[in-house]
Amino acid sequence: METMSSPAAEPADLLDLKFLPAWVKEPAEARKYDYVESEDARGRDRRHPRAKPATFKAGKKGLSRQEKVRRGTLRERGRRPVSRAEDQRKLAAVPPEITVRFLPYSPAFDSVVAQIKSTSVAYSLFALARLFLEKPERYQVRLIAKAESPLYRLGENGAVSLDRDFLDRDAFRFAQEDFYRIEITQSEPIKGNFSNVARCRLSGTLLGPTNYHSYQPQLRSLYEQRFSRRMSFTDYQRNIEIVSDPALLERWKEDARKVTTFTTSREESPATFQSAAEAERHFRSNYLPGLLSSVEEVTIGGVLSRHLPDRRLNRAIEEAWTHETRSPSNMIQELAAQLRQAGLNVFRHRRGMLFVSTIRTRRFVHDQAGVSPSVNAILEALAAKPGINRKELAEKLTVDHSAEETESKKLVLASDLRWLISEGHVIEFNDGSLDLPRGKNVTQASGPPIGRSRPVASLPPEPSAREMLAAFDESAEIGGS
Repeated sequence: METMSSPAAEPADLLDLKFLPAWVKEPAEARKYDYVESEDARGRDRRHPRAKPATFKAGKKGLSRQEKVRRGTLRERGRRPVSRAEDQRKLAAVPPEITVRFLPYSPAFDSVVAQIKSTSVAYSLFALARLFLEKPERYQVRLIAKAESPLYRLGENGAVSLDRDFLDRDAFRFAQEDFYRIEITQSEPIKGNFSNVARCRLSGTLLGPTNYHSYQPQLRSLYEQRFSRRMSFTDYQRNIEIVSDPALLERWKEDARKVTTFTTSREESPATFQSAAEAERHFRSNYLPGLLSSVEEVTIGGVLSRHLPDRRLNRAIEEAWTHETRSPSNMIQELAAQLRQAGLNVFRHRRGMLFVSTIRTRRFVHDQAGVSPSVNAILEALAAKPGINRKELAEKLTVDHSAEETESKKLVLASDLRWLISEGHVIEFNDGSLDLPRGKNVTQASGPPIGRSRPVASLPPEPSAREMLAAFDESAEIGGS
């Protein structure tokens, strides 16, 4: 499997998110894939709106036989051969035979694991999966192709495409910075009297006067780099306009003064080329033959996955991302496996949804006779009303008590609840809700009361009384509103 470099991840900060248990919170509408704008869309926006084709309305008599023959002949003459661009558009409409999987990006994943381990609460894997898919800095994309239709890659970390010819044709544009040091200098001012300049309507690029020596090379280069897969060269030439604006003419003169040189960066004796055409010829004869390779599987960064030059691949990833954000089952599987490897406990709860916590959950198995009243009251309250938080639990169990008794009762409840959570007998979710683990209660023979009489040495360090009371006076929440 090949892995391409990914930019530094933006940490997935759980503290900025308020989770609700997955059985309460319905999945939000999938976010739009708004990080990338396809070249097709940009091109359509720049084109002039097409006029509706005129429709012919026949009169009552209809057409004569001679007129029908004449019009049919004209239609035959009007047909033109299918261009390469049309072939490319038809190919783009065919879904590629490729599997797209989204994986958590390691730095973001490590940040999440550290935050989970710092608490005793449980997190929904569904919510975590959505969190990772929310930003491309938090995931990687694994592309898996079939042996009979592999992916093609340019170099070790270069562009990836389904079309080998496309990579071969645009290889210099994609890899020039890896092999050449590019320098831009200014030459002498442009001499000559020019009254107009050619401009590409689709990109806004100024190509210079049509009688200038660099016009044709620039026109062909711009077409090959940006529009050759969309239309024929003849169709592209129709999008060139001649403008006589003095400001645009001056701007072209300034741009034309810029001279770009390419110097090899991987050779002991560097060679310098005065134009992109010369550098590309050198690139194709010296570097390209060993760059193109076929692979069946490759992993790329999430940010890079949204700016791939291959539009078919871009579209396939976009569709897979949209489907995954609606139902992130694959990301959940990846997270569950990696969280278990990190030493965390993954378990199922209501409706079989997956959660993760540092604590292994288990049902309380002691007989009521051997349980302290406080522990028994907590278990009964949660069994009767699952999903309540600490504050609601305290209010439910400290009614009809004086202020002094209420404070003392809260201390006992906080201590016992903390023990139940640390032993996995009660689950505290990161939105503050409390519940009992799944399964049936199992009774055991009665023994000494369990609760405040348990050995103190078996428990984690006790928080202060102020901290215990604060936990009940406010709902324990990890996340914002």
